[in-house]
Amino acid sequence: MASTPRPSDKAPPDEPRWLSAEEQATWRALAGVMVKGPWALECQLQRDAGLSFIEYHALARLSEDPRHTLRMSTLAELTHASLSRLSHLVKRLEARGFLRREPDPTDGRFTNAILTKTGYEKLAATAPEHVKTVRSLVIDCFNAEELLQLRDSCERLLSQFESGR
Repeated sequence: MASTPRPSDKAPPDEPRWLSAEEQATWRALAGVMVKGPWALECQLQRDAGLSFIEYHALARLSEDPRHTLRMSTLAELTHASLSRLSHLVKRLEARGFLRREPDPTDGRFTNAILTKTGYEKLAATAPEHVKTVRSLVIDCFNAEELLQLRDSCERLLSQFESGR
């Protein structure tokens, strides 16, 4: 007869650390947010602007730089995209006139992504509805203290993901 899965605090080191009912409920809630959240934002951006979430995110991160310019490697980090994925993304945005690529003038081994005037205008036209959606789906669900807790929790999770644990 197979043994019954045990909560994580009682499992011997050679057995899986099964989730308790509370841990499993928490994991399933988080998994639901990870699936449904991006989908809701993706749908809003596609419907209202013809942009994917990562396209919007890349344009937004470029707009935050005073020169609207970032090295591709930096933009990849900021958007949590691989250089390969970012290269394809940038090619699509370049074809639409939203950005351009140029060699980095300080080090020609690097390539810069530069937000164009057209790209900035697209972002500026898209941002109000996107922020409204983010606010209604996420921000307005929490009070100020809960938002700080949420941010702290998300930053801890990101740190775990980035460390590869």
